Amino acid sequence: MEEEKVILVNENDEQIGLMPKLEAHEKAVLHRAFSVFIINDKNQLMLQQRAHHKYHSPGLWTNTCCSHQRDGESNIEAGTRRLQEEMGFTTSLKDSVSFIYKAPFDNGLTEHEYDHVLIGTYEKDPIINPEEAADWKWMDIEDVKKDIETHPETYTEWFKIIFNKFYSHITL
Repeated sequence: MEEEKVILVNENDEQIGLMPKLEAHEKAVLHRAFSVFIINDKNQLMLQQRAHHKYHSPGLWTNTCCSHQRDGESNIEAGTRRLQEEMGFTTSLKDSVSFIYKAPFDNGLTEHEYDHVLIGTYEKDPIINPEEAADWKWMDIEDVKKDIETHPETYTEWFKIIFNKFYSHITL
C-alpha cells in the first residue's frame, strides 16, 4: 500500500506540493489538515480518545475526528470521508474557521498544519473504528472548556489550540 501523502501549502493555503505524511511530520513542513467537531442538540461535543497505538498523541482526548485532505479532495469531502472511517457515520459539515499551528511532540515529530475546522450535528452514538479511536463520549461544551483548563495533559495539542482560540466558532 502506498504511503499516504499530505498536501503541502503556503501561509495562504495554496497547494505547493505533496509529501509522505510521516516525512512532513518529521520535517515540520506546513501542510493542510482538518478537524471535525460534531455537536448534538444538547450543546454537547462528541469527543474521541485517540487509539493507544497512534504514532503521536496516543490515548489523548480530542475533537470528533481529524486528518489530512487528499490531493484533489475538498475540506468537506475529506471531513466526511474521515468521519465515516473513524466514527462510523456521516452528517452534513460546514467550514468554520482555519488557522496555522505548530506543535512539537516528545517523539521528535511536529504537527505544522493549516487546519480547517469543520462543524456538524449528530444525535446518535458513533460506531468507532478501534484502529483510530479507543473510546468516545458526549461532553457539554462548557465542561470541555473547564476540563482543558484543569487537565490539559489529557487533550491533544491541536484540540487545546482550537478550543482556546476559536471557542466562539465551535458552537452552531
